[in-house]
Amino acid sequence: MTSAEHDRLMRANQANWDARTPVHLASRFYGLGEDLDPERWFAPFEWEDLGELAGRDVLHLQCHLGTETIAFARRGARAVGLDFSEASVAAAQDIAANAGADVTYVRANVYDAVEALDGRRFDVVYTGKGALCYLPDLDRWAETIHRLLRPGGRLYVVEFHPLLNSLGPKPAPGEGPELLLRHDYLGGAGPVHRDGTRTYTDGPAVEGATDSYEWMHGMGEVLTALTGAGLAVQRLREGDELPWPRWPQMARTESGWWRLPEPRIPLLYGLLATR
Repeated sequence: MTSAEHDRLMRANQANWDARTPVHLASRFYGLGEDLDPERWFAPFEWEDLGELAGRDVLHLQCHLGTETIAFARRGARAVGLDFSEASVAAAQDIAANAGADVTYVRANVYDAVEALDGRRFDVVYTGKGALCYLPDLDRWAETIHRLLRPGGRLYVVEFHPLLNSLGPKPAPGEGPELLLRHDYLGGAGPVHRDGTRTYTDGPAVEGATDSYEWMHGMGEVLTALTGAGLAVQRLREGDELPWPRWPQMARTESGWWRLPEPRIPLLYGLLATR
């Protein structure tokens, strides 16, 4: 697939995320009408891996509504959020202002981040939880991150495990509650066209642009892209909890997140790399 075709599909995704934004803003899932608690979206191990953030320049790629970005600012970071959706960035700015958080938001495609940020470099680049599947080219993504990081800077990816994506969100009509492999684990088969009329939150259907395209990326592809760009992988964690109950049989844990009673399988991973 050509870069022009990639750009076309990413523009379709951008329009879909613009259309999703008002649904997400009003959803119970994000709970923005309540007291904002951005740290509920973080696993405890993330803060251990990220370390001290006070006084650090932190960039959150594909930040959507910027809820996690606010958590970085509250921990003393000079926080910047970047997203390709104009509606998401406008919403994120309002959410941060209402929360009294000092965050800068920039609208740009990830691949254009270096230029959009005027060559600024960061101590930490953070991304994940449903972000990488919207990127067609991980080699280009990794090279962009290398350019965004200062020497010694850290990338932290916290992403849904490819096994989770392979299992699919719910059984097909007529199927039971068993966890079955329904989608590819590995990438390479091209984009998957999805109907984006229904989003992952509660609320009404998305109106307007409902075409959505995702690219599958296995763990090996992620690691190879990062090392190929000159980043050194320091740590890789696999976790068995999610910040919301994806399946009805999941039980709440002491952390406030959700886990399958059995089998114990990876649902999330955290990857720390340095430049």
